Amino acid sequence: MRDRDLVRLHWPPALRPAFDTLLALDDRLAEVVLTASQPALGAVKLAWWRDQLAALDEKEPPAEPLLREVAERLLAAGLGGAALAALPEGWMELLEEEADPDARGRALFGLMGRLLGVEVSGGGAFSCADLARRTGERRWLEPRQARGRAPTAARPVTMLDVLGRRDASRGWPPEPEATPGRSWALLKHRLTGR
Repeated sequence: MRDRDLVRLHWPPALRPAFDTLLALDDRLAEVVLTASQPALGAVKLAWWRDQLAALDEKEPPAEPLLREVAERLLAAGLGGAALAALPEGWMELLEEEADPDARGRALFGLMGRLLGVEVSGGGAFSCADLARRTGERRWLEPRQARGRAPTAARPVTMLDVLGRRDASRGWPPEPEATPGRSWALLKHRLTGR
């Protein structure tokens, strides 16, 4: 079981397929960035994804299965292709010399918030902790302060940042995913916004 499975329980059941697809897209973009032998090659692949996502507003998706799923689930849930193109743009920031993991987090949280119909800020703590787990590199873990109480409607998304802050505060190596302590942190955030 992963943290994502715990968080998924807090998403509205009708929107879970859309959230799953959005996270599958995020995973695919992570693969592009983290397996690129050169930043320029990663940038070319991300630009392809950005352009294909933006084009969904005007034409049918190509034969790529994930793009078809994006069209079926995310466009139907009210996310336009131009909005979705922000996610590869966020990942592009990780290919820069001064990598900015917050850009990916802001883009992902913004899209998740749109699925919920609420503005959601943050994402940096989640993005950094997620990168640390994906790469095995401690350098991504940066202590982050909470920005006050999260609005109730945003909590199904902001709970990901709660886990990111928990990972940063606990240090290296990160604690295993989906532990009872992590479950409690999610429940506490859902109830209190902290």
